[in-house]
Amino acid sequence: MEIESRRGVLYPDRLPEFHRVPAPAEVAAWVTWFWIPEWRLPDGVTVTQEVLPFPACNLVVEPGSVSLVGPSTRRSSRELTGSGWAVGALLKPAAVPALAPDPARLRDGAVTLAEPGLLATVVQAMAESIWTGDERRGAAVAALTRWLRDRLTEPDADGLLANRAAELIADPEITRVDQLAAALHVSTRTLQRVAARSFGLSLHSMIQRRRLQEAAECLRGGGSGKDAATGGAASIAEIAAATGYADHAHFTRDFKAVLGMTPREYRSRARGA
Repeated sequence: MEIESRRGVLYPDRLPEFHRVPAPAEVAAWVTWFWIPEWRLPDGVTVTQEVLPFPACNLVVEPGSVSLVGPSTRRSSRELTGSGWAVGALLKPAAVPALAPDPARLRDGAVTLAEPGLLATVVQAMAESIWTGDERRGAAVAALTRWLRDRLTEPDADGLLANRAAELIADPEITRVDQLAAALHVSTRTLQRVAARSFGLSLHSMIQRRRLQEAAECLRGGGSGKDAATGGAASIAEIAAATGYADHAHFTRDFKAVLGMTPREYRSRARGA
């Protein structure tokens, strides 16, 4: 079974093929989901993949490397040519301390892991010509699942708290850090300490990221509520209010700072895609 959401993908119609696969129960404490883009483009054709990443670390296997990718503070893009693939695990915060003791140092960066066994197994799975796509992807996910299961221990109290915080940050009703702390029945200071160990980003920036992902989804006509009901006709001011912003100007400043363009510019590009 695949996860249908394309949240975070800024121009979904431009992606050649993209899959999100739920994490098996044995790694559900450490992985939100697995994601697998695949592409085979004609000669001379280039597709730009642009995403507003989820505020988390990822374990990523590509044909030539295994990497731990840190949390992103802004929009990211990649030029796709020829044929290729990647198999990634969107990590829950409880998995991060064991893999990246100081996740803040990985912001907007990555470190290559010397894991030839994992690399070889995933490459072999993705190249298996007699299997269906689901079988290839399933074998690749199983390889990452085994690797994580063999290296991680059950989450401690801080890890469980961090996971719960990440779940609550996805709640549209949470727009401030003090609301998050109150919902978790802990102090803001405790939550900030846990975030420094497991996220590598501030809690404020993580809440902001979810709001901007929701806003981008609405701006391209794929949102919920009024925007969906009116065929994507909600005004930018209405979208700002729906995602918890007090005014249009504040929303526009945050949007441009993270995505590098204004909401109006993004809406125009997304609908022209």
